[in-house]
Amino acid sequence: MQDELRKIDMIRERINISYREAKELLDEADGNLVDALIRAETLQAQGWTDRLAETGQELAGQAKTYIEKGNQTKVKLKQGDKTLFELPATVGVLGVAAALVSTELAVIAGIGAVAAVANKVFLEVEKPDGDTKVISLNRRKQRREDPLE
Repeated sequence: MQDELRKIDMIRERINISYREAKELLDEADGNLVDALIRAETLQAQGWTDRLAETGQELAGQAKTYIEKGNQTKVKLKQGDKTLFELPATVGVLGVAAALVSTELAVIAGIGAVAAVANKVFLEVEKPDGDTKVISLNRRKQRREDPLE
């Protein structure tokens, strides 16, 4: 009995588990301390893998939620009453990311921004709840009341 208690204490010290868990491991290993420790390490590694998979699933779920919200939010490039193009916000974010990575795309985006300012173009962001925000691209005229000026 004393030998078993000593082995259980050793398992608990090395693995940081309860007496019950240590006893179960020792019983599964037929009293062999080394086999019980190996089994405990294997179980902990599996636990780590399970936690990692669970965290990955949570992150994927959050990403899916953000993508769905982004797809519901529309970004329109307008000139006066005319809509030049409309796209989901998710696509716009991907475009910005691509422009940050690629020098060529950054130059094209810069030229497009200059042309938009020169032609009195503005962005209109329409959220799923119906709320609309107008963003003027012309820095000299930032009155939001009438983006058509």
